[in-house]
Amino acid sequence: MIISGQHRFIFAAIPKTGTHAVRQALREHMGPQDMEQVGLFVNRKLPIPDLAKVGHGHLSLQQVRPYFRPEDFDGFFKFAFVRNPFDRFISYCAFMTREGGQFEQNPHGVMRHFIENPQWHHVLFQPQHTFVTGADGQVLTDYLGRVEEMQDSYDEAAKRIGIPSRPLERVNASSRRDYRDYYDRALIDGVAKLYARDLEYFGYEF
Repeated sequence: MIISGQHRFIFAAIPKTGTHAVRQALREHMGPQDMEQVGLFVNRKLPIPDLAKVGHGHLSLQQVRPYFRPEDFDGFFKFAFVRNPFDRFISYCAFMTREGGQFEQNPHGVMRHFIENPQWHHVLFQPQHTFVTGADGQVLTDYLGRVEEMQDSYDEAAKRIGIPSRPLERVNASSRRDYRDYYDRALIDGVAKLYARDLEYFGYEF
């Protein structure tokens, strides 16, 4: 997460949505009063002990909201990026088994394992809507970019913030086949059930 008092924006970094490329671009415009929490490549914490001890940079807007006055929170431009849940699930499975290479060896087996044993405690597994909605389910962002249109989405976010855009770099990316190649009907149904709310909120389908 990045909170910029200078440019009055909050970037909620949803896991597995290209957040490191966006962070790199935004850092070029951060002033000394701006804050970031991140734990990969760079280690920074927000100066808020309860949030700093979370230990990662994928904080939700609901988590940081209590530390703002309501009028201040409403006045910040809040944005994030979302990704097709079927594609994001493939990225999760590959990441979690990267050391042993199990996903490359048996993708269906790994996918079935995580569908049958949901890792809700793991921040990378959590549904995307949980990072950008309040307790009442209302979306708290002013803008949601899409990984499928990453550069155009970042251009729009930068325009709304009032900073110059620039080409995003590829950071922490991997090379795999199209996500649809990894699915059969049972796996489609399983992931659709796990991330039904994300599909509903963000209008994605297989």
